[in-house]
Amino acid sequence: MLGLVAGTCAGFLVQAHRAPTKLPSLSQPAVTRAEGPGPDPLSAAQDHRVKTDGDLRKLLIARPKGAREAHWADKDGWLDLADYAESYEKPADAFPDLISDQFRRAVVVGWDQGSASTVEIRLVQFRQEDGLEAAEYAEGGYYWAEKEGGTRSWPVPGTGDGMAYVHTRPDTEPGYLPVYSAEAHAWRGDIAMEIWVYDSKPISKDRIMDLAERQVGRL
Repeated sequence: MLGLVAGTCAGFLVQAHRAPTKLPSLSQPAVTRAEGPGPDPLSAAQDHRVKTDGDLRKLLIARPKGAREAHWADKDGWLDLADYAESYEKPADAFPDLISDQFRRAVVVGWDQGSASTVEIRLVQFRQEDGLEAAEYAEGGYYWAEKEGGTRSWPVPGTGDGMAYVHTRPDTEPGYLPVYSAEAHAWRGDIAMEIWVYDSKPISKDRIMDLAERQVGRL
């Protein structure tokens, strides 16, 4: 299992061990083609791949007015395989796992508000030729978020099983302000969504849910 670092605090992803997929028989019955014209092609608004095969950065929600771009955020918003692996606690282990999980690309946006509040949002896309890796990465987020003590959780509307979490127990270290955190994980198609919020004061349900709902709405 590999730890995923978001901003200055740590979260985690679990790598699922999938059983081999049983191959279909090479002998398949012939399928008769239906007569008449085929279905009309999907419009750009209906076809999910039109959005997700384009510039993935356009699907990220915008930094709010008055917020400062986070000092750690990549300036162009893209995260390639090496960049994303570096966000793990053990990049050398994460790199080959991400290759086997068919990592395609990722994008990030982050901002600072006030003196001690940070938001980070990532969209991670997979090729998904052999499995539903985006769903598995989201499930890893659920698993680790729920293991933290003092955690409250809610389903994210508009998702099959997306969840938002508020951790009510802060991380504390002598000489530093307490760090409260909240996170949200969901997936749609071949994209996994990851959101983290950090603050020196407790984070409300409304705050993390607003971010999660608005980001999911763009996928």
